[in-house]
Amino acid sequence: MADKSPKLRGTQIEAFRAQIWAFYGHSGRKLPWRNTRNPYKVLVSEVMLQQTQVARVLEKYVEFLRKFPTVISLTNAPLSDVLRVWQGMGYNRRARYLHDTARKIVSEHGGRIPKTQTELVALPGIGPYTARAILAFAYNEPHAFIETNIRRVFIYNFFKNKKNISDKEIFPLIEQTLDKENPREWYYALMDYGSHLPKIVRSNPNKKSKHYLRQKAFEGSLRELRGKIIRELARKSLTFAQLYRICGNDNRTKDTLSALLKEGLIKQHKTRFELA
Repeated sequence: MADKSPKLRGTQIEAFRAQIWAFYGHSGRKLPWRNTRNPYKVLVSEVMLQQTQVARVLEKYVEFLRKFPTVISLTNAPLSDVLRVWQGMGYNRRARYLHDTARKIVSEHGGRIPKTQTELVALPGIGPYTARAILAFAYNEPHAFIETNIRRVFIYNFFKNKKNISDKEIFPLIEQTLDKENPREWYYALMDYGSHLPKIVRSNPNKKSKHYLRQKAFEGSLRELRGKIIRELARKSLTFAQLYRICGNDNRTKDTLSALLKEGLIKQHKTRFELA
């Protein structure tokens, strides 16, 4: 992921690291998934944190691990149980991916979470970022990766007067400044500083990113409709007419049911729909 980025001097790297470590020393967040080195628990947290705010994950993470404490217990559980526990997280497709991933880990890796990026990205729903994050947080391996908070830190510190910034420009700086002795804590520190930045700067630095997208409103969205259908089917099976009425006679209901069926999140038995 090389690109023409400035080569930082040693003094710049030291100053940047000192700034991040100092903030983390007095304002670092205490999050439950940071209290474990268990690769399975790290995997669960990383999948949950995809496109979901930390506050929402905090409650569900504990509940999920209480219900499915090991990769074996998750593998043996029916998908319907996983979807019920996942309620409130949104993007229910991730629950299916996590369930499929657990089964693949058991069948192909003897129940052990893989230790290489190649093996991890071969698992359902695991991309390069999530794979590298798992390697860093579970195994303390120094892999460079980027996410929203990290992107914000580097744009704020190194791209003061530039717009339309590509991740390809940021990535070499992440690699140059990476603390290879303690990548796990370093990424905790970076993310915490990035999470704090919106509170102290006038404008979100990420707006200068080439990849910045303003999240669409949840109310009235297809995500809301999908979540409502899953939530209702978690209670009991329903006919199309019942679901259509529950969904406020939304004309998207039929197509949404078809999509959920195709994704394997729900199933149809005669005239009734239920969780897979």
